[in-house]
Amino acid sequence: MKEINLHNKVLSVDLSTLLNVSEDTIRRDLKELSDENRVIKVHGGAISKSFVRPFIADNNIYAHEEKKKIASKALALIQNNMTLLLEGGTTILELANQIPQKLNLTVFTVSPQIAITLSDHENINVYTIGGKLNKNANIHIGASVVNAISEIQCDICFMGVNAISLENGFTDIDWETVQVNKAMIKAADKTALLAISEKLNISKRYKVADLCDISYLITELNPRDKELARYRKQIEII
Repeated sequence: MKEINLHNKVLSVDLSTLLNVSEDTIRRDLKELSDENRVIKVHGGAISKSFVRPFIADNNIYAHEEKKKIASKALALIQNNMTLLLEGGTTILELANQIPQKLNLTVFTVSPQIAITLSDHENINVYTIGGKLNKNANIHIGASVVNAISEIQCDICFMGVNAISLENGFTDIDWETVQVNKAMIKAADKTALLAISEKLNISKRYKVADLCDISYLITELNPRDKELARYRKQIEII
């Protein structure tokens, strides 16, 4: 459950290696968790309920207080009349919830949930970049999305993180999501990664970007925290 809550989506094969048990054991346990309505079982693994259903009021979002703090820090980067590019996920959703009504902004997003969250802001023009819906992450993916993003130039891109490490940079487990993430980084003058500290020092199978390609890393920790000491040498910490 910790792995599912932390990374939002897990693969049975990865859990099998991590926990040193058979994939059959993992599949049985995931089915049991699904029957108990604690996770959503998908082909090859499982996803967190809070990740795909954040509008449900009684949902327990993992590390919610930490994500609120991260979103509050990220707000300091947003200035009036900026053009923003937002990914999806619970931390970015928290950022969208905290954006002040008074700001005049143009926001592009690959997340239907982010677009709906911002729909009541009279001073924000919201553009949804449509394509195939990745039901495991509730963001749009595919060639049409990547092509549309390539025609955008924005001030800052805000993205969530599955895993980040000094050795391998920003990584993920979903290939199509990675392609969208790469396009988003190219479309932005600056990119900010929003990540709870538990996602530090972890690597997944597909690379999105090196740390040198990212402008800011925002966690719930104090930027001077010793856990971030090595990261401060490669990226600006907020």
